[in-house]
Amino acid sequence: MPVAAEELTVARTWHPWRWVISAVTLVLAAQFVHGLATNAGWDWGTFAEYFTAKSVMAALWLTIQLTFWGTLIGFAFGIALAAARLSQNPVLQVISWFYIWAFRSIPLIVQLLFWFNIAYLYQTLSLGIPFGPAFFTFNVNSVISGSTAAIIGLALHQAAYSAEIVRAGIISVDQGQLEAAAALGIPKRREFFKIVLPQAMRGILPNAANEVISLFKGTSIVSVMAIAELFYQVQVIYGRSGRVVPMLMVATVWYIILTSLLSVVQFYVERHYAKGALRTVPLTPIQQIRTKVAALPLSPRGATR
Repeated sequence: MPVAAEELTVARTWHPWRWVISAVTLVLAAQFVHGLATNAGWDWGTFAEYFTAKSVMAALWLTIQLTFWGTLIGFAFGIALAAARLSQNPVLQVISWFYIWAFRSIPLIVQLLFWFNIAYLYQTLSLGIPFGPAFFTFNVNSVISGSTAAIIGLALHQAAYSAEIVRAGIISVDQGQLEAAAALGIPKRREFFKIVLPQAMRGILPNAANEVISLFKGTSIVSVMAIAELFYQVQVIYGRSGRVVPMLMVATVWYIILTSLLSVVQFYVERHYAKGALRTVPLTPIQQIRTKVAALPLSPRGATR
């Protein structure tokens, strides 16, 4: 005798190993948190003392400045390199390819030390007619300071990677759309900003955000140039006090905070550019919480049991 579909009983699928793995993970996480709270070696008192110290905050601000200028100049130059790589000019193609190949092959620390010691090669720089008279001449040491050398090194290094990120995003756009735009007589400028760029940004943004975060953490390398960014300042403090672990935690927590803020910015920018590709944009974390709370089977006000 046939049974109606609504009368069928659906058996729940049991996942015992999922519960075992979850329990083990929670126990390990609890042990780690317990160790953070009870192990005197972490020295949270010293951590609290120096976390917002004036010298640490000044070093943090310098780290943010290095990241900002390295990102701004690096991506601006990277966009130019990507345009040269995609152009029909063979000279620009070769130059941009060689630049990207060279700067991705040389370690960042080598590039930074090179620019920091550029005065060994060029004591003065001149502006004028090529192979002709110079109009302005200035001393390299007076113009390129340690911070300037760090920004130049970070920006030129970043440009090589950002150029490939931008190029990959542009070539990911379907060529059929470009052909359709050309058939409709849409000007090239409008075609790029209204058709190519919004679609390319969806591929560019995740990788670009990763590069910005990597650059932010990579600023710690400039400590080899005795520039008082966050990691260098932390080393100076624990070199005097001997409190290595709490001072490293000061730098660690600040890196985590700022990278988390960058991740939040990345989420909202990606959400903005997803409007043209998705029927419904992803919910923000606050919206997700509100949706889950609204779905809870809560009793109405005034109800009695």
